[in-house]
Amino acid sequence: MSFPKPQTQPPATSHVLLSYPAPYVLLVTINREKAMNSIPFAGHIEMGEVFDWFDREPNLRVAIITGAGKKAFCAGQDLIELGKIKSKQVKMSPAMMRHPLSGFGGVSRRAGKKPIIAAVNGFALGGGFEIVLGCDMVVASPTASFGLPEALRGIYAGAGGPARLVRIVGIPVASEMALTGVPISAKRAKELNIINRISPSQDTVVDEALKLANEIANISPDAAIVTRAGLRESIETGSVERATQLTLERYNEALSSGENALEGLTAFAEKRKPNWKPSKL
Repeated sequence: MSFPKPQTQPPATSHVLLSYPAPYVLLVTINREKAMNSIPFAGHIEMGEVFDWFDREPNLRVAIITGAGKKAFCAGQDLIELGKIKSKQVKMSPAMMRHPLSGFGGVSRRAGKKPIIAAVNGFALGGGFEIVLGCDMVVASPTASFGLPEALRGIYAGAGGPARLVRIVGIPVASEMALTGVPISAKRAKELNIINRISPSQDTVVDEALKLANEIANISPDAAIVTRAGLRESIETGSVERATQLTLERYNEALSSGENALEGLTAFAEKRKPNWKPSKL
């Protein structure tokens, strides 16, 4: 089967691999297995550029992010690099020692337009867990684990993780995880609604994420963007009503007058599968 190819060129990458496992689906693999898929500063900038491109690319509707190998999804910041910078073994300008505005790995504080699914193949710690919390859906391997060990290292998880965790699980559980640094299992994460589902095996975690991705890719790309915006606005805004208002103010006219809304209603009336067009939102 031939897939619609991206219409635009993706950014050059050296820390992640990009592939297209299904129509309209981007797979981003953190490719630093020997470093437990920890991310150096250059990797954050690169990943931010990748997800910015993903949002602009007409032939992509949903992304999956995973880690290379079976042990680690992402171990967080590359502390070896950070240690060398602190000890002046490596010189790096302050301008390069940063995360993009979209946060750790270009995901943890991302607003974005299109949904991202985390396929957590191993442990997700520190910034790796913050990436997970910034995703829209999560599939985990049975061997996956999740934690915020920063306080044990004398630092703070400052990429949005603690605040997002509170919104999902509440203050008591979030406090226990962040203040003790003790990781939790995939089973416990599922009980706490941090993740959507656990794959049958470690080898099938991306396949399970792809099932979700295909379902999203099959709906109107306009509706996916607007529905995601409404969902994300609700976690960022204190008022449920205000979150609804902001989404409608931003998108309702463009969505209602767009060709995909007309196509969806026409296809329903004609009892056929819709032929969606690339989103112009």
